[in-house]
Amino acid sequence: MSTSPYPDGPYGDDFVIGRPLAPAPAITIDEGTAALYQAICGDPARLALSTPLSYATTGAAARVVNSALALQVAIGQSTVATKIVIANLFYRDVTLHRQIHIGTTLTSTVTPVARAFTRDNGKGRRAKVLLSIDTRDEHGALVASLERLALLPVRSQNRLVEAADIGGADSSRPLEDLLPAVPKDWDLTQLSRRPLPEAGERIVDPLRDSISGALDLVRLTQNQAAAHRDPARGQRGRRLVYGGHVVALAQASLSRLVPGLAAVVGWRSCDHLAPSFEDDLLSFDVTCEELLPVAGGALVAFRVGGQARRPDADPVDVIDFRPVALVAGTIGGHHG
Repeated sequence: MSTSPYPDGPYGDDFVIGRPLAPAPAITIDEGTAALYQAICGDPARLALSTPLSYATTGAAARVVNSALALQVAIGQSTVATKIVIANLFYRDVTLHRQIHIGTTLTSTVTPVARAFTRDNGKGRRAKVLLSIDTRDEHGALVASLERLALLPVRSQNRLVEAADIGGADSSRPLEDLLPAVPKDWDLTQLSRRPLPEAGERIVDPLRDSISGALDLVRLTQNQAAAHRDPARGQRGRRLVYGGHVVALAQASLSRLVPGLAAVVGWRSCDHLAPSFEDDLLSFDVTCEELLPVAGGALVAFRVGGQARRPDADPVDVIDFRPVALVAGTIGGHHG
């Protein structure tokens, strides 16, 4: 029997603002989890692929987990709040407070912190609910924190109560805010001595990639959103691809174009501009926006744009992703 008070929801008006939801099952990220994630996204981030390199860089015997996989699990666990989601509108203030290693177990706490309602579109108003997610390891240490804004249906049009201020997705987060998330004891010289990218530099990824394995990723991360599993709950009779899948491929593109990338430590923001579907052909471009030097490299703010191409349709922008990464390398010179 379901332990949820809302087995058919929750709807946008069900939440008690400030009250955490019952958590999703804890997930241990083992070798199998990492291997399946790698098969889905193909991210060439080198520390997550090589145990000897990971050990030489981090000093830990267990290989480091791809930064994106840790966040995928956090987001999947947050879907205790969004099983009947219509769309996820944005992510903000995403921080990976620590990089984790194979064998770590993650548990997430989801708290609704604000709510607003849309205008009536002829079918009734819908709810925009701001969710705060904290993800911790088996020892209680904070691994990730983020906020996401979900668009949800309303159970009763007669109890529309707004609460607090949602705000917007702020892409100007100071890099200094993420300095505490930089690993203090990593040896970045193991990764790269190449010049760091320069502010304003833009690179178009020549390798396009197709979305596949969408159901595998939502199941792997325990993502319960029906729109990603049931075509009848998607759009035009098609399952929606989970937005984090597009993020995974965008980060894979970033890893290809920035070989000194050690870890993503946070996102300034991430806007999903249009829905994505299985077999969409994605292309990405990466712009270096800002750098903050650290020992052995820099914290670098990137902007990753993504387009989807579909048969008999014009390309459509699907993502505006603003990750902040720890990148090994030297200041000065041209990155190429």
